[in-house]
Amino acid sequence: MSILNRLISQLALEQIGERRFLGRSTDIFRSGRVFGGQVLGQALMAASYTTPVGRLAHSMHGYFVRPADATKAIEYAVEVIRDGGSFSVRRVTASQEGKFIFTLSCSYQSLELGFEHQLAMPAAPPPEDCPLEQEIQQALAQRLGTGEWDERLKRERPLEIRLVYPERQLELGHYEPKTMYWIRANGLMPDDQRLHQGMLAYVSDFYLMTTALLPHARWHFDPQMQMASLDHAQWFHRPIDMNQWLLYVSESTAAQGGRGLVHGVFFNQQGQLVASASQEGLMRLREKSD
Repeated sequence: MSILNRLISQLALEQIGERRFLGRSTDIFRSGRVFGGQVLGQALMAASYTTPVGRLAHSMHGYFVRPADATKAIEYAVEVIRDGGSFSVRRVTASQEGKFIFTLSCSYQSLELGFEHQLAMPAAPPPEDCPLEQEIQQALAQRLGTGEWDERLKRERPLEIRLVYPERQLELGHYEPKTMYWIRANGLMPDDQRLHQGMLAYVSDFYLMTTALLPHARWHFDPQMQMASLDHAQWFHRPIDMNQWLLYVSESTAAQGGRGLVHGVFFNQQGQLVASASQEGLMRLREKSD
């Protein structure tokens, strides 16, 4: 099984009861905790399994309640709030060993035509001219002497990510709190719009909170930094195709009270805005220990 198909199978949950689903966890950062994007994608997939045919997610709003243990599966329970003439609303709770770790409200809509306008896509070099995320991470690990990451950083990944501002990953500095990167599936995903939405929810958690650190000359893996997602919202504007390049642009508008706020937008290569996301997260600087 390819690495992409493993991620797809992770998003495709096992049904264990009426509107109850089970998701496997993976420790992709070797932190012992589940990556927040995994929970976002799995919770959205759980909700999508219960909605009428022809309705797709247009918005989702979630809160991270507790950190999730990457060695344990996650149970998702879906509550039907309403099925109207064109909209369906669902509530999802995720738990491990009886404790809530995440809650999600999401809304689905039948395809409908209407007024259209959007933000303009910013100028960016084509993905082929941008370095792979893995190459930049390997260079950084080598420079910092963190050899224990070498094998992990060389492994094949389910997503191909290319950085528009690689210097902001390599060198600490007081940068503008904005980043851009290209992303697509590393392989061919099946033609299932629910799955492409779930995958986009998964990838939307990459680089959001690290964007808020850019003005402060700190890396997210600094042992003095305590980083965690608090809430996450996402809106789907047009059909998603994760087999094609998407430009993810994120910008932090504020940081205060030990929290940072970041907004992100996704464009396809035709310049269409296909999705938006917002997240607030903990970015607490711990006191140095003696």
